[in-house]
Amino acid sequence: MADEAEVLGELQRLRIRVPQVTGALAASVDGLVLAQDTPGIEPEGVAALTAAALGVAQRLSDATGQGGFRELLVRGTDGYVATYAAGGAAVLTLLAEDRINVGRLHLEGRRSGTRIGELVDAALPVEPPVRARGRSRARTAPALPPAPADSKLPVRTPKTAEPGLPEPGLQPRTAR
Repeated sequence: MADEAEVLGELQRLRIRVPQVTGALAASVDGLVLAQDTPGIEPEGVAALTAAALGVAQRLSDATGQGGFRELLVRGTDGYVATYAAGGAAVLTLLAEDRINVGRLHLEGRRSGTRIGELVDAALPVEPPVRARGRSRARTAPALPPAPADSKLPVRTPKTAEPGLPEPGLQPRTAR
């Protein structure tokens, strides 16, 4: 993954730019802490909860036709939890006081998410493209066992019928 010091530096710069942000955590999409600046908060637990919330947010976004996940905002009685996409393999979670300007939170969270995403994605191993060797072979479906002779299930006949045979399509199976 990305250099933890670079990601941590981005989290700390974000907290300096927006003093109402009380904690910042970068995690992998599967809930592993990449870097954190979360005084008084258990980072592993927050990362795991972020991964769970991310999964629900992605499914909700897909199910409603809203496209890919970008961000999630939760408002509690004492403040906010905001989660932003950070490239293809990470997320940024910010904790903020209730008095924060939410527009500023989104502006800075999106910027930092983009920067962290660049750092994390650049550190991912690049797999070489798979090249086909020789001729490609057509795959065939596995053969199914024959239906019992007394079965009335329809069967598919070949597309081209020989003279004197019924038209192609589903035909009832006859006893043998």
